[in-house]
Amino acid sequence: MKMKLVSFVIFCSLLLVPTIASAEVTNGNVGYGLTPGRLWATMDAVLGLMSAILAGLSLTRSAGRFGTGSGRRGAIVAMVVGLIVIAYAGVHVTIFPGGLGTGDGRAGAIFAIVLGLTSMILAGITLARSRRTG
Repeated sequence: MKMKLVSFVIFCSLLLVPTIASAEVTNGNVGYGLTPGRLWATMDAVLGLMSAILAGLSLTRSAGRFGTGSGRRGAIVAMVVGLIVIAYAGVHVTIFPGGLGTGDGRAGAIFAIVLGLTSMILAGITLARSRRTG
């Protein structure tokens, strides 16, 4: 199971890096460097990745594969953080109207929304499993 978690983290990282890199190479529309939109989207995506990892760990804990306990606390924290990530990324998408590749961080914000939803789904599965087992 640890190998699956490591693969998931590597996969998410490989999705985040091209998002930032593709925003860098945009026919001169945006200067090089970290724009406020990219910074905000990157922070959202990193927080979403952390909440998805926490939800995955709590899910493995609830299955009895990692540590002891039901993983309920971690799932609740992951669900709250996932909801916050979705809210901030949603605000980001509405505030920065530029398209993909303009430096507004729209792709990163969409990626953060997907990670927040993943976190909430995994946390929901963990909470349902912990309710069933006791």
